[in-house]
Amino acid sequence: MDINFELYKVFYCVATALSFSEASRQLYISQSAVSQSVKALEQRLGQSLFLRNTKKVRLTPAGQILLRHIEPAIHLIQQGEAQLQNAEEFGFGPLRIGASDTICRYILTPYLSQFHQKYPNVPIKVTNAASPSCADLLHQGKVDLAVTNDPNAALRPSCIRKNMLSFQDVFIANPSCFPFGERAVSFQELADCPLLMLNRASATCAFLRSLFLQHQLALNPEIELNSNDLLIDLARIGLGIAFLPDFCVKNPDKDLIILRTREEIPARSLIVSTSDSLPVSASAEAFLNLLPEAQSRL
Repeated sequence: MDINFELYKVFYCVATALSFSEASRQLYISQSAVSQSVKALEQRLGQSLFLRNTKKVRLTPAGQILLRHIEPAIHLIQQGEAQLQNAEEFGFGPLRIGASDTICRYILTPYLSQFHQKYPNVPIKVTNAASPSCADLLHQGKVDLAVTNDPNAALRPSCIRKNMLSFQDVFIANPSCFPFGERAVSFQELADCPLLMLNRASATCAFLRSLFLQHQLALNPEIELNSNDLLIDLARIGLGIAFLPDFCVKNPDKDLIILRTREEIPARSLIVSTSDSLPVSASAEAFLNLLPEAQSRL
């Protein structure tokens, strides 16, 4: 179907702002022109895209479907324009990374510092999200690199470029509240304790849930959060036993111990991925070259 791209651009602005007047400001055209463009697109598609009244604008089911397909295309076009605009001035386009706040804080910060020192004029944009969401951002073209935990069911294997390191997940607790001492604790005992962990959207939650299922155990966490640092704080005051990567607790104090477990916890990897359908930007390649690589994939 031959439809002018400008009509889709107007639709995208209205759909994301849910306002014809805001879309007109963004596009520097009159509100009447915005309405006419939306009406023309609806006529060409034979579908109503918006529900309109005097107070607000809402997407119809057809509009929601169209937005899911138009949004990635708009982001890809914006990405291409940004790379071209920055190429002449900086020699590189902006570096766009998707990673969790934990990975950024404990792993990526020194490499971001190195990159900034080497390329001070290159903009760095970091989007914080859980590993599965970072994979989605990569597939949609919203980031150039995704640094995530592996395994990650949301990530296509063909996207993986580098295995940075292997790490071990651990259970930590306040020894005065959970006096297990030096003995190995079974998963059954841990399942009977109040567990603190990342929320269900995280790869870490999916990993532990799968691990418990392998031992015919249900995972019913007492508290689910978005921050490993907050999990550490709550474990320290005795609210429960936290499950998190070992690189978050390199130096546990007297109020925190790493528990030994009777069952083995498989190691995981930290991986760096790029799109398998788009060219990798010069900025992304330069940052990739700064990152270490483990000797072998797990």
